[in-house]
Amino acid sequence: MELRVLNYFLTVAREESFSRAAEKLHLSQPTLSRQLKDLEEEFGKQLLIREPRRILLTDDGELLRRRAEEILSLVEKTEGELLSSNEDISGDIRIGAGESVHFGLIMEAARQLQKQHPRIRFHIATGDGSTTLTRLDRGLIDFAFVYGRLDPAKYQELPLPVRDQWVLFLRKDDELAKQETITAADLWQRPLLFSRQTLSPSTHGDELLNWLQKPVNELHVAGSYTLLYNATLMVKEGLGYAISFDKLINTTGTDLCTRPLEPPIYTEPSLAWKKNQVFSKASQLFLQTLQEKFAATCSSTDKT
Repeated sequence: MELRVLNYFLTVAREESFSRAAEKLHLSQPTLSRQLKDLEEEFGKQLLIREPRRILLTDDGELLRRRAEEILSLVEKTEGELLSSNEDISGDIRIGAGESVHFGLIMEAARQLQKQHPRIRFHIATGDGSTTLTRLDRGLIDFAFVYGRLDPAKYQELPLPVRDQWVLFLRKDDELAKQETITAADLWQRPLLFSRQTLSPSTHGDELLNWLQKPVNELHVAGSYTLLYNATLMVKEGLGYAISFDKLINTTGTDLCTRPLEPPIYTEPSLAWKKNQVFSKASQLFLQTLQEKFAATCSSTDKT
C-alpha cells in the first residue's frame, strides 16, 4: 500500500469521478483506474462502486478513506516536523477542542508564539471530549483542550486557572424563565438536551448528573447534541432544555435566555497531551509558552 496510491484513492473518493480525479492528478484515466483496481486486488475487497455517472465507496472503501486521511495527515505532519530548523522554527500545531470561551487563552499563547515564529501554523479540530481524545490517541492532534478526569497513565495535563459555569438554555416565554435560578427538581420532569460528552462515562458529565441527583434513565432525555449552537435551535423549537456552559451563545435579541443552576456547578479545563509524547520543535515551544503564561497567571491570582 503506497502513499501515492492512497492519495489517488482519496482524490477519486472526493471527486466521485475517475475523469475529474485523473485531471487533478495529471494522470490518464486508464492509469488511475488500473492503480485502484490493483489496490482492490491487494486487499481482496471491492472499495469502489463504479456507477455510470458517479463513483461511490463501499463500506470497506469508507473505512479506507478515513484511515487514508489519517495516514496522509500524519505523513504531512512528520515531514513538517523534520524539515523545521532550530534557527527558523516552523511547522503545524494541531489542537483538538470543545466549546469554551476559555479556549481564547490558548489562542492568546498561539498569537504570542506566532509573532516570534511566523511560519508556525495552528489548526483547530472541534469536537466533544471523546472525539478529541481519540484524535490525540491516534496522533492526529498534538494537544487536547478537554474537561474531566483523564487517565494519568496515558496523559499529561496542564490545568488552566479558569472554570466554566453550567447554565440552562431555555425559551424566554417558558415559565422557568421567570425564576432567577434553576434547581435540579425543576428539571426532573422536563425534556432535557445533553451534550454527547455529558452522557459519556468518565467525563465532566458526572458533575452535572450528580447535581441532577438522578441517574440518566430516570430523566426525560429528549435528545443530545455535539455543538451548542445546534442545540439552541432545538430549544428554540421547543424540543427541550439544553444544559451547557455559560457565555458560549449570545442570547441577546433572540427568543432564548439562560439561567444559572442552583447550587452552582463549575468545571475546570486543562490542556492534555500523550504521556511520553515526542514533540516537534514547534509543539515543544508552544507548550513552553503555555506553561510560562499560566505560571504567570497563577502567580498573579495567588497575590490577589
